[in-house]
Amino acid sequence: MKATGLKRRVLLQGGSVALLLGLHEIARGATIMAVRVWPAADYTRVTIESDGRLASQQLVVGSPPRLAVDITGIDLNPALRELVGKIKPDDPFINGLRVGQFAPGVVRIVFDLKQAVAPQVFSLAPVAAYRDRLVLDLYPQQAIDPLEALISERMREAPRAPAASAAAPAAGATDPLGDLMAQQAARPPAGGTPPVSVSQANRPSAPVGPLPMPAPPPAGPPPTAPAVASRGATPSQTDRIIIVALDPGHGGEDPGAIGSNGTREKDIVLQIAHRLRTRINASSVNGNPMRAYLTRDADFFVPLGVRVQKARRVQADLFISIHADAFTTPAARGASVFALSQGGASSSAARWLANKENQADKVGGVNVGNHEVQVQRALLDMSTTAQINDSMKLGGAMLGEIRGIGARLHKPNVEQAGFAVLKAPDIPSVLVETAFISNPEEEAKLRSVAYQEDLADALMRGIERYFAQNPPLARSRQL
Repeated sequence: MKATGLKRRVLLQGGSVALLLGLHEIARGATIMAVRVWPAADYTRVTIESDGRLASQQLVVGSPPRLAVDITGIDLNPALRELVGKIKPDDPFINGLRVGQFAPGVVRIVFDLKQAVAPQVFSLAPVAAYRDRLVLDLYPQQAIDPLEALISERMREAPRAPAASAAAPAAGATDPLGDLMAQQAARPPAGGTPPVSVSQANRPSAPVGPLPMPAPPPAGPPPTAPAVASRGATPSQTDRIIIVALDPGHGGEDPGAIGSNGTREKDIVLQIAHRLRTRINASSVNGNPMRAYLTRDADFFVPLGVRVQKARRVQADLFISIHADAFTTPAARGASVFALSQGGASSSAARWLANKENQADKVGGVNVGNHEVQVQRALLDMSTTAQINDSMKLGGAMLGEIRGIGARLHKPNVEQAGFAVLKAPDIPSVLVETAFISNPEEEAKLRSVAYQEDLADALMRGIERYFAQNPPLARSRQL
């Protein structure tokens, strides 16, 4: 009996070993192909691309802050070792990392952090040019309020005058943003009103708290821009900050369209947004300062729903999404401006383009739960006829100015389609296709500083024309 029992135990152990080896061989079939790091003030994304789905576990350690990630079923290879050299000194979240073979078939990555993070780790199935991806998104536990960030930006550009001067401003002078800055400075360091927060359902990629506002990159002196003389409005009617949300399309894992010479849409539209931001920040409406708010001001990915949420959180007066798309043939050319359509698209090309742009989340990579999807859909169904009417007016003003710089128009009128980023129910929103990057001639123009400057001028004049005919309504923005 003992011999039989021992034999059975040996056979069971052998079977277990064989089973484990079989699973190990299946799990170890994946090979790391590429690693990428996308640092930003909003969050830092680390992407590990492989030829098979990866499994992982993670652990956050508090003091000093660290994040350990164990990836099972792989061996350390040169591609994964490259991750160490991809961490930049100015990364807001990662101070450095170590990677090594922790055990057979298990690679451990330890991130030394600069601040406490709320990590999101998830997998993405193959899409577009990408294979399987393991994504690590490191969000700050202590988020920054976007309105406070706008005030900090203004303080860096124009420091407040001494207290004696601030107490006695010139007669008739109004500076609403300066008033908000003074309120912020007077606020006690502890026990004050906490920043406005947004639930997790409203921010699909982050687990807690609102998304922070990116810090602005260095910019040269702004060009002179005329103030808008809005008919029928007085400073008392618009005694507030006028905020224009600029939305450079794509970013990070999602390069957008790519021209024949390798020009990436995400790079071009960000450059144009920076130029337009400079002009907006140097302008005013009836003496009230304008400020530009970028949904991204660096090369990182922002989900479509989050772009809308970010604009709504700063109570933006306008939302302008900037793109430079491609078509299946290089013959397509010309700039276009789109507004939202609650029904069908105004043309088959508009429908095709909207469907293409709405796939950005699949390429860029979003970790979205079922509840969050439902909340996003509810928000995107709230668009109103009034918003669309105002968006058509804004689009018409911009299209006329783009025509004025001699740019070729793909369509002479504002088109409409169901773009996801245009569905903020309370913000006039347009999407500007600056040109077709798939057309070699237009690709060259998009790379030109002169064309980018002309285009930024035209968009700025379109904004001014819109506000001249549609003065912004009075609105209280409290921090």
